[in-house]
Parts: sequence; structure tokens; C-alpha cells
Amino acid sequence: MSGTSRPRKHSLTLRGHRTSVSLEDAFWTELQRLADLEGKSVNELVAEIDAARGVKSGLASAIRVHVLERVKAES
Repeated sequence: MSGTSRPRKHSLTLRGHRTSVSLEDAFWTELQRLADLEGKSVNELVAEIDAARGVKSGLASAIRVHVLERVKAES
């Protein structure tokens, strides 16, 4: 994930409810790649991340940490 960008807002549907999350383009790109690898939609993957995060962090932060952990595990 190279380069920097301002976070961009995307709409997602989690368990039937619409929400929006702001992430940098590099995180959106990697999140889509990870979802594709797992044969899931981005909404499905984010719903799993959301369910696992509890109340200890915001959704955008939980997504960033998930992506970072997965990328680190691959290298």
C-alpha cells in the first residue's frame, strides 16, 4: 500500500443496515482484494470485521487493523 490519500467515504450494508466508512484508497483496494481472495463481498467481510471488533474501536480503525494484519501475515 503505497502513497497517501485523503479518506474517501463508501456506503456499506451491514446486517441489513446502511452505514458509511471513510478509508484511504489503499485500504479500500486491499479490502476488496482480501474479500475477493475469500470469495466474499466487501460487505460480508466488513460485517465479519464489525462483529469481531466489539466496542473497543471504531469500524474504520478495525478495518485498517484487519487489512494490516492480513498483509503482514502474507509477507
